Formats: sequence, C-alpha cells, structure tokens
Amino acid sequence: MNDQTIRDVLSKTKRIALVGASDRPDRPSYGVMKFLLEQGYEVIPVSPKLAGQQLLGQTAYATLADIPGKVDMVDVFRNAEAAWGVAQEAIAIGADTLWLQLGVINEQAAVLARDAGMTVVMDRCPKIEIPRLGLTPSTH
Repeated sequence: MNDQTIRDVLSKTKRIALVGASDRPDRPSYGVMKFLLEQGYEVIPVSPKLAGQQLLGQTAYATLADIPGKVDMVDVFRNAEAAWGVAQEAIAIGADTLWLQLGVINEQAAVLARDAGMTVVMDRCPKIEIPRLGLTPSTH
C-alpha cells in the first residue's frame, strides 16, 4: 500500500463506518473515532452492544446494513477472523474502501474486497497516517 493510495482514500472519504466501536475511552477504537471526528469526518459507530445509543455524539448501529445512506469507508476494529464477514457486509452496502486496522491482517478478506472493486488498506491506522502524510481537515 503506497502513500499516494492512502492519501487518496483519506482525501476522498467523508463518511466512515467504524466497526468494533467501543464506549471505553481506553480502547483504540474510541481514540481513533474521536480523532477522525476532530478531523472533520462523519464517523458512524457500529457495535451490536451500542446500537441505538450515542457515542461521541453519533448514533451507533448494530450492523453496516442498518446505516442509512452511503458509507465511503469501513474502518475495522475487529479481529482478523471477523474481517471476512465485515468485508462481505462492506461490499453489500457499496462502500468504496475497506480499512483494516493495525494488526488486522486477513488476505482473503482483502482479495474479496478488491475483487468487488474496493480499495483495501490493511494493517494501518488513519490516526497515524493522517499526521504522517500531513493531511489536515481542509485537505480531505
């Protein structure tokens, strides 16, 4: 995955579904969601446990299919085994990008998503990539 592809994804993305969202501030998914909101992205938390509740001011949904409207990117904070199912759901809702977080490596899910025409970013974190690439809210 080259820097230009990551820059393009982060620049064109406006609406992110964050799968595996947590309401615990000590969890990485919470910190990344907060950061992405601060960067100006619309972030929709996805967690069956939190469905219908507010997380950082955003309504949580149980599944990707429950989210109304278009989702540009699906950011996955689940284990590698779960990534396959999430990839299938991301394809079903017509997302443009499947982003697998640091440590979430599933080549089969990546191939499935790429074959469906999605961009795939794997084993990366937007909270690290945005500052590293010098992106600001005005550049995405």
